[in-house]
Amino acid sequence: MQDTRALALTFEVSGLPPVKTEALSIFAAGHRQATRVRALLEAACAAAQQTGWTPLAGPIEVDLILRCPPGHRTSDASTLLGGVCAVLQDKKRVANIGLAHLGVLVDVALYVDDRQIRRLSYREEPAEDFSYQVRVADASAVV
Repeated sequence: MQDTRALALTFEVSGLPPVKTEALSIFAAGHRQATRVRALLEAACAAAQQTGWTPLAGPIEVDLILRCPPGHRTSDASTLLGGVCAVLQDKKRVANIGLAHLGVLVDVALYVDDRQIRRLSYREEPAEDFSYQVRVADASAVV
């Protein structure tokens, strides 16, 4: 029987990605990144449902493309990648804070844990409005 799981998932999100810049979890209720976290989770959920994506357990790669007006960069690449990756991993291991405010979005995960990441890429493209593209892929696949 052939494995028909998708090996890569790419999706678009309007606005800015969540950034991870402090010790306080970006999943905490009322966190200043809450709107961005929710937008990313909703976009990832829709893409996963559309493709039948199941969270990857092996090595992965994560690509982030930020589209922004020239001269309006908001954060550095490491905080942007950190925020996106934190949101897309399985959140069940974040047991020290309540996640009930996320509702069904708490179950959105494209992979299990950040330790799976073998390749990261980030690039910026000029655009009139802020948006970004995320791609998560199985890094063990032969391309």
